[in-house]
Amino acid sequence: MGIYQRTIKRLGHTRGFASIMKRIAPSIDRTFYRLTGGRRVFADGVIPTFILVHAGARSGREYRTPLTYIRVGDGFALAGTNFGQAHHPGWSKNLMANPEATVELGGREIPVRARRVDEREKTELWPRFVEIWPAYDTYLKRSGRNIRVFVLEPRA
Repeated sequence: MGIYQRTIKRLGHTRGFASIMKRIAPSIDRTFYRLTGGRRVFADGVIPTFILVHAGARSGREYRTPLTYIRVGDGFALAGTNFGQAHHPGWSKNLMANPEATVELGGREIPVRARRVDEREKTELWPRFVEIWPAYDTYLKRSGRNIRVFVLEPRA
């Protein structure tokens, strides 16, 4: 891991970094994704990131949210850390209401179905999240909430 990646991962623990990144990172990732024809997001090289296409819980409106993920078998896992904020991210509420979604990764669209994991499975997955982004432990403490974790399983 290079100095840039180490520096970003250290900064990830700070409130200032989280405050800025929660506002600008999603737009930058979506723009970079469009400019590269769906092959890359800005966060590539630092943390695994894809675009989650999901429907709003009430509106049904389509949202495109860049999210950090870990691989779980043929699928993916997501942790709703929301940069350590006290409230759950909107995408997690949307997946609970409408679990069918699409992952955009490397120019591919992968239809998935989300399921919220139980505490046992979350305990097993959590160290893997912290391995790719150590600030997740900081976000857990700072948020004071039970962070929602989902597994996205491919659907036919």
